[in-house]
Amino acid sequence: MDLNQLQEIAQHERTAQKPIQIRCCVAAGCLSADSLAVKQRLERAVVETGLGDEVQVCGVGCMRLCSQGPLVQVAESTLYEKVTPEDTPSIITALDGGETTVRRGDLTQPFFTQQMPIVLENSGRVDPERIESYIAAEGYRGLYHVLHEMQPNEVVEAIAQSGLRGRGGAGYPTGLKWATVAKAKGERKYVICNADEGDPGAFMDRSVLESDPHRVLEGMAIAAYAIGANQGYIYVRAEYPTAISRLQIAIRQAQRLGLLGSQIFDSPFDFKIDIRIGAGAYVCGEETALMASIEGKRGLPSPRPPYPAESGLWKNPTLINNVETFANIAPIVRKGADWFASIGTEKSKGTKVFALAGKIRNTGLIEVPMGTTLQQIVEQMGGGVPDDGVAKAVQTGGPSGGCIPASAFDTPVDYESLTQLGSMMGSGGMIVMDETTNMVDVARFFMEFCMDESCGKCIPCRVGTVQLHRLLTKIRQGEASLTDLELLEELCDMVKNTSLCGLGQSAPNPVLSTLRYFRDEYLTLVDDSASRYCDLKAR
Repeated sequence: MDLNQLQEIAQHERTAQKPIQIRCCVAAGCLSADSLAVKQRLERAVVETGLGDEVQVCGVGCMRLCSQGPLVQVAESTLYEKVTPEDTPSIITALDGGETTVRRGDLTQPFFTQQMPIVLENSGRVDPERIESYIAAEGYRGLYHVLHEMQPNEVVEAIAQSGLRGRGGAGYPTGLKWATVAKAKGERKYVICNADEGDPGAFMDRSVLESDPHRVLEGMAIAAYAIGANQGYIYVRAEYPTAISRLQIAIRQAQRLGLLGSQIFDSPFDFKIDIRIGAGAYVCGEETALMASIEGKRGLPSPRPPYPAESGLWKNPTLINNVETFANIAPIVRKGADWFASIGTEKSKGTKVFALAGKIRNTGLIEVPMGTTLQQIVEQMGGGVPDDGVAKAVQTGGPSGGCIPASAFDTPVDYESLTQLGSMMGSGGMIVMDETTNMVDVARFFMEFCMDESCGKCIPCRVGTVQLHRLLTKIRQGEASLTDLELLEELCDMVKNTSLCGLGQSAPNPVLSTLRYFRDEYLTLVDDSASRYCDLKAR
């Protein structure tokens, strides 16, 4: 495969496109709402009406507005929402100017217009099961460019200059991590894509893998060239069967065209990618536990140092980034580090993908520049709380994050600002809560999750999360005292500062943030308990 052949594939794909494109979402969320049947009925209706030479029905990935799926888009201007198989003849009739009863979506609403798609630029546009569709969207051009026009150290420098930080949660500078692995000594080096997305309410990485798998493969290949690796692994949870299937298809297609394997693009560079399927343990999202699982061991975290960049998979230097991080690499190579660095804030460059969920009108995926305020995301893009409700808080960062009150919604979303509020960016889950939400219940829910998902290796996490959950239950049931509240805070401090890995170290965050901003809800329950105790004693 050379550049001319790549361009020929792209040109053939564009030439083969028919005048009218009907795109039907076949991501997991829409598939669960029978979107595959919608696509099949659309294809049948096109044939039956004799429009086969003019109309092409394509299955595409996530079209973002998940709450209104199944979604069908005709050309660039018309979006149909909540489409059923019975609606399909009406959609085809509308192509010739006929009337349709199918509900139309508003592509001019802030949910769509205020997004800046970089990671999601192909989502809902390319067929995730056809490599030709990706190549026609400039796919694998970045990989060709680095292999023939850049030295490995120049690739590392470009990623560093872009200001890209890891999108898995911690926000570590990607270029610095790549440079560390590139300089490390070892017989072999590995690249791992962490697709073990386990936060409640998070579905960003799943959607990227289902919608644009070749984007992730290309990013991994560029990273491997930059650091000197020849083997990559994608660690993905078994609960994502559609993502796994499309990754397997994508890898086979890339191997067939010589874009993975030996002598890629007629260069000396070899790179192979294998998939490893996790059983769903949340702790395997932690990098040392993830590597242990790939090695065939029980997924347990290990103390650091040594860090994976120096001694990782089978004690070799290993680069680990998540799905969204790798999905940013090809655009940075194609458009330049300065272009990417011009987006976002001073310390948080580029965009961030969020999964909007909870008490919000527009549930789905959004991609916004770093520095966009929570107010803009919740009230404008998200459409606010349904039924004229009022947003009370937003939970960011999943079980590792915190609850941010509505009074702080003017805060720009970047790594430093969220940390100052007692939360974190996390992988991108964003759950909106309204005035009916009890914040003690929220803290208890996330603590129960951490308690159940603790691997049990270290005592602070194994025992501490259980005791924290018991105290929260006691408070919620109105049986606690002020002493219990003080003990809750002391335990949070202990678990946070003595646990082995990020799961235990961040488990107290939802409790601490709700105590910080919604302490009155705790005190009300404790006061009620004290009042009942006094009444019983008086009797």
